[in-house]
Parts: sequence; C-alpha cells; structure tokens
Amino acid sequence: MHILFIGDIVGKPGRDVVTAHLPHLRKSLKLDAVIVNGENAAGGFGLTRAIAEELYGVGVDVISTGNHWADQKEIYAVIEQDDRIIRPVNYPRGTPGKGATLVTLPGGGTLLVVNVMGRVFMDALDDPFAAVGRELDACPLGEAADAIVIDIHAEATSEKMAMGHFCDGRVSLVVGTHTHAPTADAQIFPGGTAFQSDAGACADYDSVIGMDKAEPVRRFTTKMPGSRYSPATGPATLCGVFVQTDAKGLSTRIEPVRVGGRLAPAMPVL
Repeated sequence: MHILFIGDIVGKPGRDVVTAHLPHLRKSLKLDAVIVNGENAAGGFGLTRAIAEELYGVGVDVISTGNHWADQKEIYAVIEQDDRIIRPVNYPRGTPGKGATLVTLPGGGTLLVVNVMGRVFMDALDDPFAAVGRELDACPLGEAADAIVIDIHAEATSEKMAMGHFCDGRVSLVVGTHTHAPTADAQIFPGGTAFQSDAGACADYDSVIGMDKAEPVRRFTTKMPGSRYSPATGPATLCGVFVQTDAKGLSTRIEPVRVGGRLAPAMPVL
C-alpha cells in the first residue's frame, strides 16, 4: 500500500497548495490513501464542514486534528456525523467525535487512523500511550486493518519518538504533527514501523510556524499581548511523508514529500 500523510494545513495558503498538488500526487505516487492534519485549516484555527468537503474533493481520505480541533464550533456536529474526521483519542469520555477511524479505501483494503495528543508542554489529557494501546488491541495490524497510521500531535520530540517505539511492529507509520517544521529523521524502526518526528506544515514558511511573522515577533520581543495571529499569505509548501507497506502492513519505505513554496523540494521516485 502507498500512503501519503500531509502535515498541518495552515489557513488558505495551506489549503491552496494541497488542492493544487494532491490530485497529481495521487497519480504520480500511486497512492492508496491520503491523510491530512486539518486542525489549522480554517484561518489557522480549527476546521469547518466546507473545508473538509474541499479536501475530500481533491483526494483526502481521512482528516486528523489536534489541540485546535474544536476552535470552530460548527465542528461539534460535523465530527459526530463524519467518520473521516477524528480528534485526539485521549480526550475525556463524552467529548464529541472519536479518536480513531477504520476506513475502507477506494481501491480496496482497510486503513486505521488514530489521532493522539501528547502531554509534555500540552494540555493534561488522558495517557496517550494507554489510549493508543487500546485502539491497537481492538484493531490489530494484518488482521482487522491492512495498514495503521498514528498521528501524534505533540510538542516534545522525545514523546513522539517514544510513541514510535511503543508502536513499533504494530503499526505502519507513526508521524508527528503540531510543531509545523519537517524533521530529517524519517526512518523505519526494527519492527517495521515507519517514523518521522514531524511531517511539517502546509504553510507559507516566510512566517512563524505558518503565521504572519509580525505579531509573534512582537509578542516575543515585548512580552505584551496583541492582535490575533493570522496565517502568512505567501506561497505555501506542501509537506508530508510517503510510506510504502508490505503484505503484513509494515513499512518498507519512508520518504519526505515537499512541493512548492520556499522549502527545498523532495519527491519519492517510484
């Protein structure tokens, strides 16, 4: 199976670069599944039904989120109805939506996607490792799912790496989101699980993590509150991770994907 995970989409520039390039990527990389993190897609804060439909229309199969998943209040009803949108699995019981989804892909095969949020320098949610463990026990790789992807939305690279090793041999890919900077540590762990600490963002990189740089720089230098952050509006780079899996659902290949904008391009060759 060929899977593309696309990192945090930040505002309209991020959406535009995804809609411009994803249809071609689906063909050129012969993709069976596409997952995107959409928690910053609506003006940098949250996700709406209209944006979700826009992403489905260009080839997205599942949308994961993170700590901004509930910033647009309309998502409460949407996430209860749409199994293709998930929020972190370790939110308290009774939170709208769910943290994992098992989808049947258009070309056949099943994919489990689990979204989980870290706790280091983040909100004090339930134990992310126990939450992921329960999902994997309920839907084993190679038995109930042909491939499994874990999106760990977290600040600390140590926590992301620990999750990768915790899942090694039980999932196809563990990939980090939230920090919006693509890392250079794409690898396959000994048990066959692919890993990258952060997929990066789909954003204008002449920015501070995708936001117009003036306001964050002003806050850092003055330590005074100010106006709301807004996405930088220049040309965006699509950042993601490509993995190829074998018949058991474990990964045989992982490579970064970068298209457009300011960052150096990276594209797997099939």
